[in-house]
Amino acid sequence: MSETQSSVNDPSVTVTISRRVKPECKEEFELFLVGITNACGQFRGHLGSNIFRPVNSDDPEYRIIFKFDRLSNLRNWETSPERKQWFDIAEPLTVSPPQIQIISGLETWFTLPGRPSITPPPRYKMVLVTWLAVFPLITIISATLQELLVMLPLVLRVAIVTAIAVPTMTYLLMPQMTKLFAVWLYPPTEIASSKDDKTKMIESVQLTKPLPDLRSLQEDLESIAL
Repeated sequence: MSETQSSVNDPSVTVTISRRVKPECKEEFELFLVGITNACGQFRGHLGSNIFRPVNSDDPEYRIIFKFDRLSNLRNWETSPERKQWFDIAEPLTVSPPQIQIISGLETWFTLPGRPSITPPPRYKMVLVTWLAVFPLITIISATLQELLVMLPLVLRVAIVTAIAVPTMTYLLMPQMTKLFAVWLYPPTEIASSKDDKTKMIESVQLTKPLPDLRSLQEDLESIAL
């Protein structure tokens, strides 16, 4: 499978999970978050996790946002016994089943580093910024490889150009374009709101210990406090 086909059929994905936690179970749920983040982070393709805590006591909802470089790697996590084990632990701690949203395609290009957004920018903005990146990139590739491409059939020419363009867009151009147009893509009021949420965020956890249970996590935290 070519790089272009892989990007289309197995794209990068962002997952958001919303959970409403029982008031009396907040401490246990915090321990659960450490454990499941540790477990998820050990799976191939995991690009990081962010956790947003409830803004106030009237809204006990936690938001967990994480990314995988490929949908197939996300599926490996979703079907793993580790995930099932941790979801079973969370079940009695929460009011209702989790609400899960998986975002792929253009939306995954338009995320700001350290500022994950559940709601992507309007589609016309994404289309315009994408075109501003695609047009010069395709022009440069076509001009650079002109002598080689002119001797090839049309389908093969397009395949070569897109095989170079798609990964360049995904890993190089679009992250820079998103930062360059951040104020326009995400108006200041939206960014300010995101910053307020960020003050309540638990930083991404990158641990290497074996998969723990809640009791061992509690003992570890108590020993650190001492």
